[in-house]
Amino acid sequence: MTVRVIDNATARRIFLDRHLLLQPPTGPAGAQDVAALIRKLGFVQLDSVLTFARAHDLILWSRKQRYKTSVLDQVLKRDRAVFEHWTHDASAIDMEAFPHWKLKFSRERARLAERWAKWRDEEFLGQIDTVREQIAVHGPASSRDVGEGEERKSGGWWDWHPSKTALEYLWRTGELSVTRREGFRKVYDLTERVIPAEILGRRYHQAETIDWACSTALDKLGFATSTELADFYELIGKDEARQWCADALARGEIEPVDVIGAGGQVKRCFARPAGDLPIPDPTVSARVRILSPFDPALRDRKRAEWLFGFRYRIEIFVPEAKRTYGYYVFPVLEGTRLIGRIDMKIDRTADALVVRAYWPELGAQHGKGRQARLEAELDRARRFAAVSRVVFEKNWLR
Repeated sequence: MTVRVIDNATARRIFLDRHLLLQPPTGPAGAQDVAALIRKLGFVQLDSVLTFARAHDLILWSRKQRYKTSVLDQVLKRDRAVFEHWTHDASAIDMEAFPHWKLKFSRERARLAERWAKWRDEEFLGQIDTVREQIAVHGPASSRDVGEGEERKSGGWWDWHPSKTALEYLWRTGELSVTRREGFRKVYDLTERVIPAEILGRRYHQAETIDWACSTALDKLGFATSTELADFYELIGKDEARQWCADALARGEIEPVDVIGAGGQVKRCFARPAGDLPIPDPTVSARVRILSPFDPALRDRKRAEWLFGFRYRIEIFVPEAKRTYGYYVFPVLEGTRLIGRIDMKIDRTADALVVRAYWPELGAQHGKGRQARLEAELDRARRFAAVSRVVFEKNWLR
């Protein structure tokens, strides 16, 4: 059997096309448009770090530059077009996917009860019924509203008070859902009061959810190994994804392909048959885009490094003296190439977007044309952040 080969340039175009990063980020960005965008991506990671823009806002803005930060709240709270839950991290997920999360909820119940009982002792287990009843009777609550009289520390995940742990347990196992956020604090309510009844009432067998998880992940990635399919939503196990690939291969729904990485490495993946895998046109926009460190195209760090030759690690938790780049550095995309990373932040006092440093990737010469495209993106970024100017610190180009 001859295995189809996908060269690196084509693989990049396929992958970026599926992540909606191949063409300029034009078009309307109302609530319905943003909901459709999240549906196409599968999910958008939520993150609280705010130096320039929060991760979810930057992810959406990178694809729709008329996007306003208030729109996601409308999509989640008013329209109920997405729900908030866990993939590899907290994410806004297309509401149509909610019934498939029931498999995750059922698996989390026993796993988290055992794991968190060791972490928090068993004290939180005794608060589960109390927290559930409080919300049922008195309505939505955040971690501030539960656990009266319990010891409160810094609020970090390592020292949740027992009722906060119970609240998170009820969310992770599906009994509660996030109804809104206040600032960035989650507010929970009973799931039946948050998720639309028609969605909540749907039931899928385990095999149907495995098929959905693998099939949709493959369509959103373009090509993938069985492990990458399992890791996309973190909804199913690796053995389940491996078996799905074997079964789908036997049915003729997928085929093996050899994909060439940035360094010439060959990786055996699965893809749709040639007739079902559109290849984007080689002519792509050379527009520069500033991406979130948590952008869906970069979430799988190993895949990004293999496909683009771009090694990225977040350095928030690295002591300053040991950082290679900076606290929160943004990857920079030009066409189908990751050309550098930029350290920038909003200074409201100075009414400015401050560029502290820019590091071009090896071989990505920083000429006049590239400089102009980067400055154009920075000007768009400062308008998105509602400041009046861009300021470059001395020796910003490293």
